[in-house]
Amino acid sequence: MILGALALLLAGCIPHGSRNLPPPRHGSRPPAQGQGSAVSLRQCLSGLARADIRYRLLDGRQAGGCTTVNTVQLTDIGVPVTNLGAMTCPLADRFAAWVREDVRSSARYYFGAGLARIETFGTYSCRGVNGVAGARLSEHAFSNAVDVSAFVLDDGRRITVQYGWNGDDRRVREFLRAIHSAGCRRFNIGLGPDANAYHYNHMHFDMGRGPYCR
Repeated sequence: MILGALALLLAGCIPHGSRNLPPPRHGSRPPAQGQGSAVSLRQCLSGLARADIRYRLLDGRQAGGCTTVNTVQLTDIGVPVTNLGAMTCPLADRFAAWVREDVRSSARYYFGAGLARIETFGTYSCRGVNGVAGARLSEHAFSNAVDVSAFVLDDGRRITVQYGWNGDDRRVREFLRAIHSAGCRRFNIGLGPDANAYHYNHMHFDMGRGPYCR
């Protein structure tokens, strides 16, 4: 019984209570969306071009089960974003749409201001979920996740997930929850400070097995 409970705890980043099936075990994970087909990659890249999203196609690398095969680096989506590295094309497409259509409009609605910059903790990272040694590989290890930490408005205000999610400013709290909910509709997985202690300072979005939002 104890060993079974421990196995479930280490199964992934998604908190208990998810109605999804357990994620595949390490070593049996299917390719991330956009990594398995040259045709699907071309179609996705064409979509980025039609949306006037600028990107750089990256050289693919594989090591230790991690991969950046068939990935892009976003260079211009209309709003500067820090620390963006390798992303699968579907992730890049959803992220750009989230920034352009959801975050910018929410900034205008809640603060009457434009969006000057988004800060992230990055995308690709060859590690286990939550950075725990021995855990199954995170979607970050497949260039299939992004962690968003802060938003800077064009009037100079800086809104962080860490201090704004449960902060004193009601508008900030509502703004962060609105864009988190919008992200859950865009991405397969959406996690924030309410998910677990590992996400106290950022929103995690990925294109892994879902849907799940917390």
